[in-house]
Amino acid sequence: MNDFVRQQWDSSVLPSLSGLVAIPAVSPTFDAEWEANGHLDAVIEHVRGWIAAREIAGAEIEVVRLPGRSPLLLVDVPATEGACSETALLYGHLDKQPPVGGWSEGLGPWTPVVRDGRLYGRGAVDDGYSGYAAVTAIEALRAHGGEHPRCVLLLETGEESGSPDLPAYLEHLGERLGRIGLVVCLDAGGGDYDRLWLTTSLRGLVQLNVTVRVLEAGQHSGAASGLVPDSFRIARRLLDRLEDSATGEVLIPELNVRIPENRVAEARSCVAAAPGLVRDSIELPEGMRTIVDDEAELALNNWWRPTLSVIGAEGLPHPSDAGNVLRPYTTLDLSFRIPPTADPDEALRAVRAALEADVPYGASVEFGHSEAGQGFNAPDTAEWLNDALDAVSTEVFGNGWRTMGVGGSIPFMGLLHDNYPDAQFVVTGALGPGSNAHVPDESLDLDYAARVTTAVAYVLDAHARR
Repeated sequence: MNDFVRQQWDSSVLPSLSGLVAIPAVSPTFDAEWEANGHLDAVIEHVRGWIAAREIAGAEIEVVRLPGRSPLLLVDVPATEGACSETALLYGHLDKQPPVGGWSEGLGPWTPVVRDGRLYGRGAVDDGYSGYAAVTAIEALRAHGGEHPRCVLLLETGEESGSPDLPAYLEHLGERLGRIGLVVCLDAGGGDYDRLWLTTSLRGLVQLNVTVRVLEAGQHSGAASGLVPDSFRIARRLLDRLEDSATGEVLIPELNVRIPENRVAEARSCVAAAPGLVRDSIELPEGMRTIVDDEAELALNNWWRPTLSVIGAEGLPHPSDAGNVLRPYTTLDLSFRIPPTADPDEALRAVRAALEADVPYGASVEFGHSEAGQGFNAPDTAEWLNDALDAVSTEVFGNGWRTMGVGGSIPFMGLLHDNYPDAQFVVTGALGPGSNAHVPDESLDLDYAARVTTAVAYVLDAHARR
């Protein structure tokens, strides 16, 4: 079956996926005119056309649109005869991160290039390939006498914006989705390309825009300093309520949880089996060192502990344009990664309350855009799924599969887990070392993507026979 999958990747998937890379379908957060620009519609139509051309018997393909929300592609494939009555939901997304600069010579965000077995371009690995992999896995089963349950492929166009529209779509489609017993998410990856990796936890996200204002207009610093406090100093004091600046520890109780013992053991097992899995995942400048030396603790920092990053600022002129002015305000974009099991709405309320209470000097604190995304902690692996993962690991990868946490977020996974608590979750994918998601030189390892596709086929077959 893996030979069939590889042939499909070479002859059909790669040409169409390259065309997907060329579409600048950035997520709505990064394109206020996304509806007028039409790139999200174009990428939906591009993938819809490829799937339609596969002519899978009985498959229904629909572009679903709710007013004011980014479109969604839904593909409903009936089960093979005798398969279990549950639905397998396969998830991916077609929207992309912004292009950003700094791509290597000959590469670019919207220029698909195949080099040394990798497809370069924005959306190649994060995760435009997901729909192609899901459909090819179904085709492989049908071509080789395998079985699969009813499969519903859901490809959204707002994941890189935090999936704000997915709850509405899930409610809209709830009855049509039926009883979901398996969720396959192809928006993840692992620590190497030697084995199949499953993501067992994802952190949640709390993000908010906060402005500290001290004046209505800037004033000459010689005249105003010493009389009016600097807005950045007040912002710094407010941040001290949220985070210990010496250690990075987040101080708000609602953003902290007790890490489950099985996840602590998982972190230790991962780094023992693959030393450097976490430590070497980020290339550091010479002389820079990680927060702690213990790699298992680094893993837990990234997978389970809350962190704060200041990801944007306003009110600060470029140094070459800065005059001797006491600025009227400072705006900061605060991004918290929160533990998989923390309540994101409670966390957001707690952060806001800490920032707006008893502000020094009576300065004004104003809030702009905010969002809260749910984390995910996978259920225990069922015996049938464990056996399928063992089989594909032996026959396709040649190494045993492993599990790990991920410091990023896929809010839809937490939402699905809440809605379908008895379902099994296979959160996997082709992201790996050198994939460069969100940054220059994003690329997809084509051989590994084909093997992940085969793994999806094994899992679907096992689910159908349970």
